[in-house]
Amino acid sequence: MPGTSQGIELLNSRFRFGLLMAASLMVFLSGSGCARGPDFDDHLREVTAPYRFDVSRWEFGAFLRELGRLGRGTPGSTGNATAVVAEYFENAARVGRLEARAEAIAAGGTPGDLSAVEKELAELRERNAAMAAAVERQLEGQIREALSGQGIFNPIGGKIPFPPVNFHLGMPPHLLVISPRDRIESIRRVTLLPGMTREDMESIEAEIDRHGVSSLVVDLGGLATYPSYVTDAADLRFVLDTAHEEWLHQYLAFTPLGFLYLLDLAGIRPDYEIATMNETLASMVSKELGGLIYEQYYNGDRETPGEGTPPSGFDFNREMREIRRTVDGYLARGEIEPAERFMEMKRQYLATRGYHLRKLNQAYFAFHGTYADSPTSISPIGVEMKQLRSGSDSLRDFLDTVSVMTSRQDLAESLR
Repeated sequence: MPGTSQGIELLNSRFRFGLLMAASLMVFLSGSGCARGPDFDDHLREVTAPYRFDVSRWEFGAFLRELGRLGRGTPGSTGNATAVVAEYFENAARVGRLEARAEAIAAGGTPGDLSAVEKELAELRERNAAMAAAVERQLEGQIREALSGQGIFNPIGGKIPFPPVNFHLGMPPHLLVISPRDRIESIRRVTLLPGMTREDMESIEAEIDRHGVSSLVVDLGGLATYPSYVTDAADLRFVLDTAHEEWLHQYLAFTPLGFLYLLDLAGIRPDYEIATMNETLASMVSKELGGLIYEQYYNGDRETPGEGTPPSGFDFNREMREIRRTVDGYLARGEIEPAERFMEMKRQYLATRGYHLRKLNQAYFAFHGTYADSPTSISPIGVEMKQLRSGSDSLRDFLDTVSVMTSRQDLAESLR
């Protein structure tokens, strides 16, 4: 248990950081910015007002939760605690399967006792709710160890950990992504409430699309509030990667690259290449760190999420890359409607292969395209970042090198 002065200092550092992150995110969430004029922004605020995620309320609630956690300390990485983590994610996987079964029974497509399934679901959810805080603290401790082991402490210098590692397992908010129709580029992002219905999402999209844009409400795996939001409905490896990634976004906010990304998000200084570099850096570093923890504590032997070809032989990643290239070709020629018909045709085709996308449009690619290390990306930034990583002495060296970049040209010059 930390001493009184140490505990107060820890609380103060977390509170100050929470205020900084909240201020940055409030700019980001305001929806102000880079194109289309005041009429569009006014309508965007009007349409999304009932669904907007209140960051200030979340930050204040998180601060109160931290008051209750300070005196309890951080558990070590014991075998028993690791077993609790494993049980939590086994339960989460079971919940997902049972939810699908309950839906099938309710729809009449599968025989079974719906009340028994719902009872088991309630028991598993209650069990995981009771374990969630312990799981969060255990994973936070392992993440701190992984960062320290790589010499990653803070973006300023020295060995004082900052920002403090802190995340919450739960249902993250949704994100409304808006792209022009004539090119693939994110021009607005608005964070929306968790738990929205499909009808709510499609109603918002229909209203926004009236302005001649392409919009999409996407599910998020995590969000870099403070504490970070990380989904509780994914497997352990995904959660480890995502918790690292959201922490890295907080870390990068205090670097030149991350600060420029905040300006891009706010629409003050739009730069899609900076956004891609920032997201790709956070993704690459987080996967390495997540893999280290997964291998050390959980006997990890799983492929990196999203990689590999399924046994059926259908390669979703390759298919998506080809779709993106074709769409880019259409848009370069000014053929917007043919591009949109092509994407809808391909969306229906993907459904026949077991990949059910609610919508495939310019906004979809604008969101996923910022992760240039993703197998579905066609951005050369991903290749360049991987080359730079392979030539770096360490993960910290790679992070330090990219985090001070302020343009795509810096990345090209670093390779030369």
